Amino acid sequence: MDLLVRRIGRLHTMAGATGSGVVEDAALVVRDGRVAWTGPDAQVGSVVAASDDVAEWDAEGAVVLPGFVDAHTHLVWAGTRREEFVARLAGESYDGGGIRTTVAATRAASDDALMALATTRARSALRNGTTTMEIKTGYGLSVAEELRQLDVIAALAERVPMRIEPTYLGAHVVPAGADPSTYVAEVVRTLPAAVAHGARWVDVFCDEGAFTVDQARTILTAGRDAGLGLRIHAEEIAHTGAAGLAAELGCASADHLEHVSEPDARAMASAGVVAVLLPTVTLSLRTFAFGQYQVLRDAGVQLAVSTDCNPGTSWCESMPYAIQLACLVYGMPIGDALRAGTRGGAAALRRDDVGHLELGACADLAVLATDHEADLVAHLGAPAVAATFVAGRRVDLADGAPS
Repeated sequence: MDLLVRRIGRLHTMAGATGSGVVEDAALVVRDGRVAWTGPDAQVGSVVAASDDVAEWDAEGAVVLPGFVDAHTHLVWAGTRREEFVARLAGESYDGGGIRTTVAATRAASDDALMALATTRARSALRNGTTTMEIKTGYGLSVAEELRQLDVIAALAERVPMRIEPTYLGAHVVPAGADPSTYVAEVVRTLPAAVAHGARWVDVFCDEGAFTVDQARTILTAGRDAGLGLRIHAEEIAHTGAAGLAAELGCASADHLEHVSEPDARAMASAGVVAVLLPTVTLSLRTFAFGQYQVLRDAGVQLAVSTDCNPGTSWCESMPYAIQLACLVYGMPIGDALRAGTRGGAAALRRDDVGHLELGACADLAVLATDHEADLVAHLGAPAVAATFVAGRRVDLADGAPS
């Protein structure tokens, strides 16, 4: 059955190259899971006849946005890093293993346990209005374990009503005791198998203490040859030239970017690389390095905002919270932050069917629990999303299934 959403207080279509495309006192028609019409509620009668087989849903004056697009997550993991977090809050140094701690716990977990944990997190994201999510591997660091995580991601896509983009992040860190050059070669050899297990993207953590620019170039070039899209963790810990590499290779996105330089930002803009900003990470790590927003904005780089949901530096499934932080700590205007969390995320995933509500787009909706989008940022700690729709079907926010 098709859907008519009526009495929308403010409909943000995210139409066009900039801006939010706001329609006040609006309605929206869904046919076959796609947006068929948007416009003033008063004009609905000229589009939908009383005899049409259309379900009607009353938005009761609420704000309606495109479903959020979370373009950077590490959703599949087991175990906890709470000791690391508590030590960081106390200002203490802590060497509990970091990523490798999560690797050990994830390897020890069964497929069913990983699926249950990932499903719980995905349902939390749905409750917070996320309808498209990129999910990385990276907590396996061996051929068999990385491919197992891709299988979990593929199974998750069948279980929850969410559009999922799987990313192979075999190059998260070098496994303990491994030779870096040997491990890079292993990651490269695994790329065809990663494609066979459903990966659409390849990512590398190119930073101080992880992989060098030359190592990242080797992996990403091989990934491109294998048919994968390119992403890169860049400049989070130090300036390494990773953002410049993203521009050189034409990566879809470069993510983090706390230490990006102005020349590299300009190169990213020229190459069409989307900058994925992760304010929850900077807050959790307490580095308070928020200056990259200004550098990237001034360079004309297209921006996305994402959660980086992970166990060590950003345990967060809420895109509304990431958008709040983008406004409050970067000083990003509310409209820009909403666009970064929708159309910007879609651009980082090279998708033109999500992140907006123009004609023909997927009818994925986040209905806010307010009549104005400013309240999403101003009302701290309040539930932000009243309803989530995927392909025109309302998601049961209690269990994450379509109703």
